Amino acid sequence: MAEVTRTVEELGRYDTLVESTLARLDREKVVARMWQGDYRVWSDDPTEIEDRLGWLTIPEKMAGTASALSTFASQVQRAGFTNVVLLGMGGSSLGPEVIRRTLGSSPGFPQLRVLDSTLPAWIQATEAAIDPARTIFLVSSKSGTTIESTTLCSHFRQRVTDAVGEGPAGGNFVAITDPSTPLEALGKSEGFRQVFLNHPEIGGRYSVLSYFGMVPAALIGLDLADFLARASAMQASCSVAQAAANPGARLGAIMGSMALEGRDKLTLVTSPALAGFGLWVEQLLAESLGKSGKGIIPVAGEPELPPGQYSNDRLIVYLRLRGDDNAATDTLTESLSGKHPTVQLELCDRTDLGAEFYRWEFATAVAGHILGVHPFDQPNVQGAKDKTDLVLEQFTATGRLPTIRTGEAMESLLGKAEAGDYLAILAYLPDDEEVCRALAQLRLRLTEKLGIPTTTGFGPRYLHSTGQLHKGGPGSGIFLQLTADHPLEMPIPGRPYTFGTLADAQSAGDLQALQELGRRAARVHLGADPTAGIQRLTASL
Repeated sequence: MAEVTRTVEELGRYDTLVESTLARLDREKVVARMWQGDYRVWSDDPTEIEDRLGWLTIPEKMAGTASALSTFASQVQRAGFTNVVLLGMGGSSLGPEVIRRTLGSSPGFPQLRVLDSTLPAWIQATEAAIDPARTIFLVSSKSGTTIESTTLCSHFRQRVTDAVGEGPAGGNFVAITDPSTPLEALGKSEGFRQVFLNHPEIGGRYSVLSYFGMVPAALIGLDLADFLARASAMQASCSVAQAAANPGARLGAIMGSMALEGRDKLTLVTSPALAGFGLWVEQLLAESLGKSGKGIIPVAGEPELPPGQYSNDRLIVYLRLRGDDNAATDTLTESLSGKHPTVQLELCDRTDLGAEFYRWEFATAVAGHILGVHPFDQPNVQGAKDKTDLVLEQFTATGRLPTIRTGEAMESLLGKAEAGDYLAILAYLPDDEEVCRALAQLRLRLTEKLGIPTTTGFGPRYLHSTGQLHKGGPGSGIFLQLTADHPLEMPIPGRPYTFGTLADAQSAGDLQALQELGRRAARVHLGADPTAGIQRLTASL
């Protein structure tokens, strides 16, 4: 096992504040009460707390399954499968995506692709990269009813049936869900290769170290015993009652203290090999803490700026991988550490990712206590889903999508930016290299022009991630939604609408929810060529 990760803090004038917060955590016995399952750490109401603390001990519990999961993965490998496509959203998909990007597949094991989109272009790109007959489709949903997962499962079930026949098709599917869900019943009735029933007392965004993360990790050949041992070591460290000596509680105290002081834009800087970590952290922080008008705004993957252009509402957290090409990120964080509170967390190797998952989960729960928010529910996520359902109902009844109020012009929207705000680019676009490069240039130009932090999220992925923060968090967000045409339409088996219609309904429902909450939001439709459309927007600035 690698040595314990190293932490360096440069908090400047905030040192005293953080030490005071740590002392208060000790006086209130917050860490000990968390481990005792005391829901009153966060709320007087136990709802979605008493039955959401299973993540605290999941590394140790999952360690006992490592051998069986590795055996299952070897069986899949020997059966000749070359790809695993994960069909899931939010907590079911973002952790596995980080594992895929950071650790990759071991030699001889299948390649993992995460499909967390309803956009036809995104689905088509996945289909073009795989052979359905030699692909395992991993259907992941805690509730077993997530619309993206269920529609994608129906679509690919038809593709596999066309390739191998109705009888054997179930052997290409694996389900991960809670007990007694519709997905469990589907997996059993349609002969899925395996149905993994997860520990139900874990919420989606805290589930990466459960079956939701460890099954896909096993299928790509990750050494689960080592990975979970790192997480278990961090679990042990986070059981220390004294907050100052507890790595999770200490990070949580820093995050919460900084947010209360107005430094609520947690800006994540990472070594190149750890760049994907931001996807998971965005959901964890945004969905856990962005509610009741409060929150911490995660800023991940931001284009590098001159040191003087970083706004004064930031906390810098540098996730550094020892031995990586760190010259640029070291220089950046050194230039920022004298001007902004900075925390550096150093990983000895990539397998320490397991420990970091746990540290950040614990820190987020502690920060929830400090901010006075419930870190395990998501009260505003359902609103956008309900709006989507209404749009789909109207389409089913009339054959047309309703007319959407797109909001004010982009120039007017951007003119409302003030110090302390952030801009979120909400891109209902395919996640391909050209689009990503164009979005990075747009984001850089907007950051320079407005002088505020920016974020980027692909829809509908972000609806299960930062969407909670957008609607329930501080009113400091400005939201620029980008949409495009669907050159290809794809029917959904058993549904009266296509994937393109579903994606459009989701973007419409999200925009309506933002507008009804009085958020500053507008839509720009980019037409048939999203890359060219983004480039035009950038040039107009």
